[in-house]
Amino acid sequence: MNDQSKVALVTGASRGIGKAIARHLAQGGYDVAIGARTITEGEAREHSPTVRKSNLTPLPGSLNSTAAEIEAAGQRALSVYLDLLDRTSLGTAVATVQERWGHIDVLVNNGRYIGPGHMDRFMDAPVELIEKQIQANAISPIYLTKLVLPAMIARGRGIVLNITSGCATMDPPAPIGEGGWGMGYGVSKAAIHRQAGILAKELASTGVLFFNIEPGLIGTERMAIDMAEFGFDASEMTPPDVIGAVAAWLVNSPDAAKLNGQTIDGQRTCRELSLLPGWPIAS
Repeated sequence: MNDQSKVALVTGASRGIGKAIARHLAQGGYDVAIGARTITEGEAREHSPTVRKSNLTPLPGSLNSTAAEIEAAGQRALSVYLDLLDRTSLGTAVATVQERWGHIDVLVNNGRYIGPGHMDRFMDAPVELIEKQIQANAISPIYLTKLVLPAMIARGRGIVLNITSGCATMDPPAPIGEGGWGMGYGVSKAAIHRQAGILAKELASTGVLFFNIEPGLIGTERMAIDMAEFGFDASEMTPPDVIGAVAAWLVNSPDAAKLNGQTIDGQRTCRELSLLPGWPIAS
């Protein structure tokens, strides 16, 4: 792998927004390392949002299927096991990409905690589960950023994209079960939301750029399967490709540099710049 190749590492890339970002980065000329827990289709993992029940039904998507889409776009794919609650796996994933491909130009912190406590009301969610959300959604992305930054700074270029959330800056419109979200999710997303602006100031002279992408409601596979009972209708939401197109624009367009440290409204940016042909669908 030559030093001029463009390399990205995307977490949570087995499905949803992460998968869409990996595909669009590949279409934009990046070789993409993809990290998640689900390597092959059909792996069973707990994904019930609530402590009230268990759900081990396999979700659609895997690193293998994402890798196939990257390769179909003419780029190289590298699958790495990555568990946001296992710090050793994070270090191993970054080291593997750096050893195999020499460098990482773009880190996309997209992965997040999946499991009970996410959609439980505060009095019903054990503190241990709120702690897991903060670890996966905030501390682990900070750790990954710390791992990739030294090499980016040494090369004089690099980009860190954090997929944040509107819940980082606003209150829910209603309680959980009526269209709102949980404490752990909101607190953890608020924490990682601060990273881009702070690091953009600290590292302004290094050539490394930092962005938040606020995706809005996106109709992912898990949203369709798990979240209907909490008042969310995935069929009425925006497709993940919208955020994939915005991520590809941020890492490839020279116009994006002026947004360093800022939060980009994913859906509005895609619409205003016409980044995804055919979206939004004309009424």
